[in-house]
Amino acid sequence: MATFSTLGALIGLAVAIVLIIRKVAPAYCLILGALIGGLVGGGGLAATVSTMISGASSMMTSVLRILTSGILAGALIKTGSAQKIAETIVEKLGEKRALIAIAIATMIICAVGVFIDISVITVAPIALAIGEKAGLNKSSVLLAMIGGGKAGNIISPNPNTIAVSEAFEQPLTSVMMKNAIPALFALVVTIVLASLLSRKEDERITAADLENTDSRKLPGFGPAILGPVVVIILLALRPICGVNVDPLIALPLGGIVCVLVTGHAKSLVPFTEFGLSKVVGVSILLIGTGTIAGIIKASALQTDVTNLLEAMHMPAFILAPLSGVLMAAATASTTAGSTVAAQTFSPALLSAGVPGLAAAAMIHAGATVLDSLPHGSFFHATGGAVGMGISRRMKLIPYEAVVGLTSTVVAVVIYLIAG
Repeated sequence: MATFSTLGALIGLAVAIVLIIRKVAPAYCLILGALIGGLVGGGGLAATVSTMISGASSMMTSVLRILTSGILAGALIKTGSAQKIAETIVEKLGEKRALIAIAIATMIICAVGVFIDISVITVAPIALAIGEKAGLNKSSVLLAMIGGGKAGNIISPNPNTIAVSEAFEQPLTSVMMKNAIPALFALVVTIVLASLLSRKEDERITAADLENTDSRKLPGFGPAILGPVVVIILLALRPICGVNVDPLIALPLGGIVCVLVTGHAKSLVPFTEFGLSKVVGVSILLIGTGTIAGIIKASALQTDVTNLLEAMHMPAFILAPLSGVLMAAATASTTAGSTVAAQTFSPALLSAGVPGLAAAAMIHAGATVLDSLPHGSFFHATGGAVGMGISRRMKLIPYEAVVGLTSTVVAVVIYLIAG
């Protein structure tokens, strides 16, 4: 097996980051970064390409599950189920608890299988409508959605969770549930920070911001929530009674149930095609991520970082959250960051005696700290959802980081207590 130098791996990663910032397609950036990293790292062309292919191949089980998860995401979005769930939560909590309702609604939409950026975009029309009535500013409403989405993302069957569970060979349900308490802490901090922001003089929501509100006929709450409930039940069978229903089956089955019970059976095919269109991008990104993860994994970076931590007298488990934070910041993506971190450092963490489930949870939580930097699509998609300019959107990054850092710290504390 080829080995590469730490310097080469870091140069390759740096090249990928620079190209991503320059708005080159992230998958190509990661592939080119992997190639340069391997060559500079002393592996030779043949060995570099072979390692890149091997790294990409290791992503295939995750990619297959992510592709099938698109059926659930597509069903929730196109049937109006996601919007109905969000509207119901907002209506029940009322205008006085607007920010709480918005945060919880986004958390639940993301937690049941809708990607975080799509969750924010889905909830945004409802959030803007209630925010205008309550006299809220855009910053507080957007932070409530983003923070709620971050909380939901670490307990969801989304691509990032699937990739991390695969890297550590842990059941998807277990990885989802491990971060339940960190997610709740992140939700509380989100609500507190959003409430503080709402008191600041900032761009208020006006009637002009409500033009994109979707007025289509929505399903009832019961049918809307049934698809995700089916998924949760199927995935929970393994820890409850030892019956293993793979996410490859559970996620699309939940989507099909959602389509059928909401009365859209005739639209099953176009809805699944829509869902596929939403996951193709992240699937391609994961393949590119696999190439550079393969180079980094085959380099001396694991050993050098571990030795550095030892020299600084820091415990080995710190590698888990730290790698999640740094890799997500580098790629501006929860999925890519948590995948690179998990693929690269899982051997070192496991050999140091850190349980796979705890390591997966800490990496996953860490990947939500700096995943919304401007060189990623999430930054722009969420800002666009509420019509917020780049300069104002930039000001929210420290608040988002605090939300992600909260879940990360709580995940580490739980590991220390349980360990």
